[in-house]
Amino acid sequence: MDILQNMRIFRCVAEVGSFTGAAVQLNSNTTHISRSISNLETHLRTRLFNRTTRRTALTESGKRYLLRCEQILRSVEEAELEAGDAHTRPTGQLKVHSMTGIGQHYVVDAIARYRKNYPDVTFNLSMSNRTPNLVNEGFDVSIVLAIDLPDSSHVSQKLGTTYSIVCASPSYIKNHGAAQTPQDLLSHACLRLVSPVIPLEDWTFDGPRGQESVTISSSPFLVDSVDAMKTAISNDMGVGILPVHAAIKGLRSGTLVRVLPEYRLEELSLYAIYPSRHYLDAKIKTWVEYLRSSLPEVLADHKAVLKIRDRVSYG
Repeated sequence: MDILQNMRIFRCVAEVGSFTGAAVQLNSNTTHISRSISNLETHLRTRLFNRTTRRTALTESGKRYLLRCEQILRSVEEAELEAGDAHTRPTGQLKVHSMTGIGQHYVVDAIARYRKNYPDVTFNLSMSNRTPNLVNEGFDVSIVLAIDLPDSSHVSQKLGTTYSIVCASPSYIKNHGAAQTPQDLLSHACLRLVSPVIPLEDWTFDGPRGQESVTISSSPFLVDSVDAMKTAISNDMGVGILPVHAAIKGLRSGTLVRVLPEYRLEELSLYAIYPSRHYLDAKIKTWVEYLRSSLPEVLADHKAVLKIRDRVSYG
């Protein structure tokens, strides 16, 4: 038995004062209305209406039950409106995961700009270099870098592409010289990022002669943080890979030098991943749409700055 539906029918009968009138208002028939009230009375083990041929009136129990029904149905209707509104008006908290470097250099800025348009949305941002279990960990959206994504029941939206470059400090280049080809790196101290998501011991380059790979089998320094890698490179420890977004500031200030300017590492795609596209919450929908519209421009700007810097340094 559908208790809530029978409550709605009971409330309608009480308001219009007849089974026939309730049937008309609910686009039903008198038999169905009568059966619903009888089922409700059987369930409650009390009579709700006194019925005569001329009128239908609430009993004392019916009057008390009507008050409770109105409270319950009002709460249910408010909850339905709030849930439905979630699909049309962005509001509430978004729990977002992002890989650390992307989060620091792109996502926090994007959140600040997004909230200027949608101030009713708040964020709980978690950053780590892994791909989380969205459902088990309760994330609404995860933003990850990957060559490609494994098969999944989740929905993914591509936000753009980026790549990494090899960098060193000016002092390191002065003392050890600059590599001219990827193979030359094997005679240098290669500092290596480690990642549970992307294999980084093989440095695969796209360059003038197509794709070339170098395996860095040993390294004086392993680290899982891009910022720590940048610090190590700046302190003359060797050459290392940095994402474009992490390298630009150092290249501009002169604390970093790009090694192998005609080469870049294999391109990576930036994805927003979320559990489902059905009945998508408005805050998730607008957040992903905002990332899709804004991040490609930011990524392109960083690549353009890098090209300008390369022309100034090597032109």
